Amino acid sequence: MTWIWIGIGFLLLLPIASALFLIILHHFLRIQYIPIIERIFQEPPIFLVPRGQPRADAEDVIITASDGIKLCGCYLKAKVGPRRGVILFGLEFGSNRWSCSPYCDHLLVAGYDVFTCEFRNQGDSEREPGPEPLQWLTDRDLRDAQAAIAYLKARPDADPRGIGLFGISKGAGAYLYAAAEEPYVRCAVTDGMFAAYSTSLPYMRYWVTIYSKKYFIQGLLPSWYYGTLATIAMRKIGKQRGVTYLHLESALPCFRRPLLMIHGGLDNYIRPDMSLSLYERARQPKEFWLIPKANHNRGLEIAGDEYRTRVQAFFDKHLAEAAAQAT
Repeated sequence: MTWIWIGIGFLLLLPIASALFLIILHHFLRIQYIPIIERIFQEPPIFLVPRGQPRADAEDVIITASDGIKLCGCYLKAKVGPRRGVILFGLEFGSNRWSCSPYCDHLLVAGYDVFTCEFRNQGDSEREPGPEPLQWLTDRDLRDAQAAIAYLKARPDADPRGIGLFGISKGAGAYLYAAAEEPYVRCAVTDGMFAAYSTSLPYMRYWVTIYSKKYFIQGLLPSWYYGTLATIAMRKIGKQRGVTYLHLESALPCFRRPLLMIHGGLDNYIRPDMSLSLYERARQPKEFWLIPKANHNRGLEIAGDEYRTRVQAFFDKHLAEAAAQAT
């Protein structure tokens, strides 16, 4: 009889001991690895950020985000009429509003108006007190993107049929996140778009093996647990910086309108497989164009006329023609 009670006690003790071990292990791993993730997450990327020069044909615009921050933008009107549509251009991290010109000049000639707006702490827009922004999408970027869309809806010459979105890198993510539940955005083209979680996760094992030599534990950890650590680190960094980091992965499936995702085949920062994993979350109708010899945000430089032709054809079909059929 004694052995039976010992056996029952052992069976009861085993799950308790296992749970206690996992709690201790999780606490240990947080102490060991989260500081590593925090440090690397906050390292700014080394990019050649494009900046353009002011244009005489631009209408200078100042809009106000929901929290009172003033944002500088410019509105460029189509070179030919009648206007075929309005396109909102999302700037990449660190660039100014005039950098839209190489991407959008051909769209102006094709009959589209173009509006772009600098995010806070970028270009001539108002600077918000606190740490310098990072390349990762936050609630502040979302506010700015929502303000830009609201401005286009409220203009005296607003297009009641809606607008198209053309965004680069972080700007693409911010506006697509805002557009997920905003039907006024009828279609979207993105180039180099990325999300914090799906970008960080593939790098996690690599980062940890560089900064930690506990190889046995590293081999036992599943991918989902690395994702958990990344999420904890992002929340902690966000709290320190006074922002909330957003997960584009959750918003992308809500965008149920035509989408063209462009990405560079030689992008060694946001690798093509990361972009494809994001693309898989998107709903139809969607297209993915991988430009083989392009690095991050360098598709226009490599593909040139083909790039411009494909972007315009997309807007011709899904913005201009679709809007004309709707009327």
